[in-house]
Amino acid sequence: MKFSRPVRALGAMAILAAFAAPALAYTGQELAGGTKISLDAAQATALKAQPGTVADQELEKEPGGSGLRYSFDVKDGAVTHEVGIDAVTGAVLENSAEGPNSD
Repeated sequence: MKFSRPVRALGAMAILAAFAAPALAYTGQELAGGTKISLDAAQATALKAQPGTVADQELEKEPGGSGLRYSFDVKDGAVTHEVGIDAVTGAVLENSAEGPNSD
């Protein structure tokens, strides 16, 4: 079966997008080598601590705990909570409502 050039180009773009999507899952991936807890496990812990919808997620160096944490912005209605999960131990390090001038 022959496909036209635009159809082949769209197929190639779809394949590339499928492989590129995981790379954009969260910011801070360059720090992932120091983690012992996966992003999925950390997100499950965050949502257990603060039910809602994850609006943003990142891996960052922060004081406290192991110094490496996953940070999740969890929306619960009109309120956004920042939930920090230690990327080495899996402990909840932070669970607080963000103010109007959140970063």
